[in-house]
Amino acid sequence: EVRLMESGGGSVQAGGSLRLSCTASEIYYTEYCMAWFRQAPGKEREGVAYMEYSGRTTYADSVKGRFTVSKDNAKNTLYLQMNSLKSEDTGTYLCAADRWVCAGQDMRHWGKGTLVTISS
Repeated sequence: EVRLMESGGGSVQAGGSLRLSCTASEIYYTEYCMAWFRQAPGKEREGVAYMEYSGRTTYADSVKGRFTVSKDNAKNTLYLQMNSLKSEDTGTYLCAADRWVCAGQDMRHWGKGTLVTISS
């Protein structure tokens, strides 16, 4: 059974940085698309960053140049480095995974999320 667990959320001031981690079980990163989503209060869940099984990455326009997704295959961990944080980055950040394809909102496996709060 695939399990995803996020960590690293917290409260920081605008302009600060955080690094989120997603530890996965039963996943071979070379076969899975991994992604970070976020959901702000009262807003729809949105995709923030994707890493295809090939290692190719894509980002939402709102985070390009500020967020970086990476992985450590040996640790089965996906990371999201978030710099120059803004108040609009506040939300619950969720890790998602799907085998071979990046299925967006229909990705098969989801973590429970970690809360990020940015104060201005």
